[in-house]
Amino acid sequence: MTNPNRLARPLTLAGCAVLVISAVLHVFGGIKVGFPALAASNLSPAVQSAFQVVFVSLGWHWIMTAVVTALASAVQTRLRNAIVLFCGAAVLLEALAGAWAMGWFIGNEMIGAAAILLLCGGLLFRSATPVLARVPQTAQRS
Repeated sequence: MTNPNRLARPLTLAGCAVLVISAVLHVFGGIKVGFPALAASNLSPAVQSAFQVVFVSLGWHWIMTAVVTALASAVQTRLRNAIVLFCGAAVLLEALAGAWAMGWFIGNEMIGAAAILLLCGGLLFRSATPVLARVPQTAQRS
């Protein structure tokens, strides 16, 4: 493993860990604080159920993004960079959209930090085998 890859994998895995911690806090925070507040509101039961589904789905989305990114960082493929960068950019976009819609708070900051770690890790990964190295060389004709 090259030096950039030695730094890329821990950065990526740290981003995945922060994302999973964010998801767990989001789901348990919703169950403990958010759902009782919804039950006390005057929203219809259908809207309350929709909010609960969105809360749990968002946590699940973050966990699956972290799993896909962790798997991509563990396997040496040519698409590793693209997968890690795509997942990092998606989480960063989500953090920025959440900050724009709701303002800055610890949840946006946590997934923003996870996104930055994923993007830094994705930028540092080097391909396992360059694409051109796989092209067979033809024999020179004399």
